[in-house]
Amino acid sequence: MNNNKVSIITINYNGLKDTCDLIESLQRYESYPSYEIIVVDNASCGNDAFELEQRAYSFVKVIRSKSNLGFAGGNNLGLRYAEGNYLFFLNNDMQIKAPILSVLVNSFSMDNSIAGVSPMIRFLYEPDKIQYYGYKDLSAISVMHRTEYFDVSSMSQYLCAQETEVLHGGAMMIRRDVIEKVGEMTEVYFLFYEEFDWSRRFREAGYKLWYEPASVVYHKESATIKPLTAFREYYLTRSRMIFTRRNNKGLIRFLSILYLIFISAPNKTQRYAREGNWHMILSVWKGAFVGLFVRIQ
Repeated sequence: MNNNKVSIITINYNGLKDTCDLIESLQRYESYPSYEIIVVDNASCGNDAFELEQRAYSFVKVIRSKSNLGFAGGNNLGLRYAEGNYLFFLNNDMQIKAPILSVLVNSFSMDNSIAGVSPMIRFLYEPDKIQYYGYKDLSAISVMHRTEYFDVSSMSQYLCAQETEVLHGGAMMIRRDVIEKVGEMTEVYFLFYEEFDWSRRFREAGYKLWYEPASVVYHKESATIKPLTAFREYYLTRSRMIFTRRNNKGLIRFLSILYLIFISAPNKTQRYAREGNWHMILSVWKGAFVGLFVRIQ
């Protein structure tokens, strides 16, 4: 095992162009002396894995999954093929414009208790807007984001490296030895909330998490909030319920479940009914009850 090697793990699911853009940006800009790229094809519908293997990416390992394992499952599969002591989980719709790995690796030398670090994330097509600048943990009962919205007038506060409560799932570097102690990402969610769950587990084990703005990645996702699809609504609602069942205890968990069923879901139902989005209502209630009863261990 190479003590300084970084294993970059990314998931491809019907996103060949995005994945190639990411690889080529790393190839063009990254100067770190020892890194590998592992692409997990999460059972894409087309020939993405074959196309990746045919391209001149001799430094890229392409792992084929027979089924779509979701976000955590795909990353965990890639982890099993990784050689580095630093695992950098990076979404395939990210790009870089300057070297990033050395700064991230050096962050760990500041404090032995740092388990993971995430870089600043800017929007690729609106680079003046920052998507990730450190996250706060979710609120206990409502399981909602507590992180303040990006404010361009407060830019200076986003440029300071600092401890954070939650890493960003789209770009997070984790020490291998910490994963061996705390465990891999749980695969019960399939989509959404995995990084909040994993970050909570790291902190409960006594580790710190770090935000490093001197390292920047660019996300293709639009800064404009897109309307939810039924698929997305189902998994968001389902994962929100799973999160409170896994991470809250006693009275807080009981109150949180009541909130999600009797306040959150009805509020969404009323909003979608006013809009005439009946298929979204089905996704809300299906997600809530599947999340309530699915096995979480």
